[in-house]
Amino acid sequence: MPAKLSVNLNAVAMLRNRRDLPWPNVAHLGRIALQAGAYGVTVHPRPDQRHIRFSDLPVLRALIDDEFPQAEFNIEGYPSEDFLQLCEKTQPEQVTLVPDDPTQATSDHGFNFRTQGELLKPVIARLKAGGMRVSVFADGDGDVEAVKLAKATGADRIELYTGPYGGCFDDPQAGEQQLMLLAQTANAALAEGLGVNAGHDLTVANLPPLVRSIPHLAEVSIGHGLTADALEFGMAETVRRFRRACGESV
Repeated sequence: MPAKLSVNLNAVAMLRNRRDLPWPNVAHLGRIALQAGAYGVTVHPRPDQRHIRFSDLPVLRALIDDEFPQAEFNIEGYPSEDFLQLCEKTQPEQVTLVPDDPTQATSDHGFNFRTQGELLKPVIARLKAGGMRVSVFADGDGDVEAVKLAKATGADRIELYTGPYGGCFDDPQAGEQQLMLLAQTANAALAEGLGVNAGHDLTVANLPPLVRSIPHLAEVSIGHGLTADALEFGMAETVRRFRRACGESV
């Protein structure tokens, strides 16, 4: 079954925030993406609201509920109390927990489950009690023991951090090595009963090898590369291109 595409709207929001104007309209671009067959939308509301604003969350929640009830809303963030309350208020179908410092420019590593597992357990239990699926950001470095510790947190899925793979766009040999490590991590997760998502620096070019290496990949969350392509091809056609790269017949 092809991996499902969730469109990350952070880059759209960042462009909007360059001016005190309502365009590009985040919800409207989300609507176009969902109309083109995206499985869902993803946002990462950081404390400084430098891209997605807290006020965007109820608008996107209403968009899905009213127009695309089969779609999913995925909210990413560091598990602070403020973030947890945002999730409980918005009720996304999936929460993806990331270990980012609030000042980081972007996600650039997975959790250290050896030192942070105990921190995550009550957070994940709280979110799951609220009816939300929980995914945790994990390094795709082939560390089987770390995957076992991720399972012990109570998470439903891991999201493989694919930044090192995406960074190999000009080095195919290094890319093959990263794919092997990602597949090892994904296979270990599957053996533990965890679902596997992936995200970061994924493109139309590097997605097909990834989904071939991880045939049980459940979902990919893509923002930067997809938004860049949308400037050239438009949002609807870009979503179709990425769906084909995920293995869908579009």
